[in-house]
Amino acid sequence: MADAKVIPLRKPSAAGASGGEGSGEPGGPADRGALAAVRAAGLPGGHPGAPGPAGAAQDTADGPPDAEGDSVGADRPGPDLGEDGVDAGSDTDGDHDGDGGDPAHPGGAGRSAARAGGWERRVAGGLAFLRRRLTGEYEVDDFGYDEDLTEHLLMSLVRPLYDKYFRVEVKGIENIPSDGGALVVVNHSGTLPLDALMTQVAIHDHHPAGRHLRLLAADLVFMLPVINELARKAGHTLACSEDAQLLLERGEIVGVMPEGFKGLGKPFSDRYKLQRFGRGGFVATALRTGAPIVPCSIVGAEEIYPMVGNAKTVARLLGFPYFPVTPTFPWLGPLGMVPLPTKWTIQFGEPIPTDGYPPEAADDPMLVFNLTDQVRETIQHTLYKLLVQRRSVFF
Repeated sequence: MADAKVIPLRKPSAAGASGGEGSGEPGGPADRGALAAVRAAGLPGGHPGAPGPAGAAQDTADGPPDAEGDSVGADRPGPDLGEDGVDAGSDTDGDHDGDGGDPAHPGGAGRSAARAGGWERRVAGGLAFLRRRLTGEYEVDDFGYDEDLTEHLLMSLVRPLYDKYFRVEVKGIENIPSDGGALVVVNHSGTLPLDALMTQVAIHDHHPAGRHLRLLAADLVFMLPVINELARKAGHTLACSEDAQLLLERGEIVGVMPEGFKGLGKPFSDRYKLQRFGRGGFVATALRTGAPIVPCSIVGAEEIYPMVGNAKTVARLLGFPYFPVTPTFPWLGPLGMVPLPTKWTIQFGEPIPTDGYPPEAADDPMLVFNLTDQVRETIQHTLYKLLVQRRSVFF
């Protein structure tokens, strides 16, 4: 404000007591001109209700009366506060350019402070995480699940892939209950099980309660070095009825992909065609615990590794259920393992309640078959609907 010109108001005089020319009363023309100059210079007195120069303070609601007896500035709105609580039209850096500290962004000073505070919180959180790891102040359940490690490290490693690479869009997250157990049934595809990880991040990051998905994984996952330990730490467990029932009884969100390797390793020509859901063991588990079944449909995973062939001889030698051949793998070596940046959509359907059935209903094969077929058809129809709505594989 060094370049602002302060114009002092005239003192009251006897001749100007009536508010005419030469009067020091705020209604006089001289004072009106002074206030106009103050406002033009950007001084605090230019804002309605703000204190002006000595002897010119006015009521915050009415402002100084004009010649017609109305209030100058009475209809003028107050300062426009931006999302940071900073007047969008005010100057915070004193150079009168209205940039709030950053010439490129209005209210930039407040935003810069918020960003700095965010980095400080991240650094503090990282140091607290390291302290807990060094002192052993974290819990691991009887399945090997380390919530602290999963939330602060493992998910942070996967989240850039989720947010920036696949740009996952989530629908129907409100169908995941806020408390209590639930069984999330998901279609499986993509050659590598990235869809399982993306579903885990989707539920944790989008659900208001930040719930964790406990996935049931195939035996092969727990036979691979390093992958075995990471899967346990991330909350995954063996795909068996006993483990699933125990987790549901504890009120956990349990995820299952009934297609298994048949869905994960199916050829690109069969994309978005659901494979058989097995014998419905997941439905029997839900019936025993009374947990709702939430169908989940994923579009976008099928195209990340278009599987055009299966080298079965190589798969047998390595002990794998299949050995994928794609347009880029194995021809480009490790570079061929980079997934295509497809656009994903994950939709959670309306829950199918099971608490209305008695526990012995789990032993009724006809009921189990019907519920299994209902879940499968729900996911298949949702996939078709999402495919119709999709503009492009990549956008």
